[in-house]
Amino acid sequence: MGRGKFKGKPTGQRRFSSAADILAGTSAARPRSFKQKEAEYEEDIEEESEEESEEESEDESDVKKKGHEALIEVDNPNRAKPKTLKARDLDASKTTELSRREREELEKQRAHERYMRLQEQGKTEQARKDLDRLALIRQQREEAAKKREEEKAARDAKKVDARK
Repeated sequence: MGRGKFKGKPTGQRRFSSAADILAGTSAARPRSFKQKEAEYEEDIEEESEEESEEESEDESDVKKKGHEALIEVDNPNRAKPKTLKARDLDASKTTELSRREREELEKQRAHERYMRLQEQGKTEQARKDLDRLALIRQQREEAAKKREEEKAARDAKKVDARK
């Protein structure tokens, strides 16, 4: 039966070359003769690069120039030049300025520490209220303990009277 314009399944599977296949030259993407030509070309390039590197090392410094810089000497004023600072040139006493957020965070931490110190000493309003509340609770507990002792003494006295 006819299925129409499109086929239901792929007719062939895709085969991708791995990096190892490409380096070995056994990938399906290029012909075998290409491997031989590439090997010869690589040998020629290696020989030329060895000759050039000897000439460059004699003439120029270690910095390799990119693109047209090798051909034309260009001085770009916008180019950021790496600055090398030596340890003796650094000023140890100079402190870096903090950003606004960092400064605010430090102030917040210091204020919290100061508040907690005052809280421990009982000098803040909240600490005074807490101490007053604690004193009231202690007084109530003492009164309750006295009342219990009196009731217990009264029960004991009642038991002694009942036995007689």
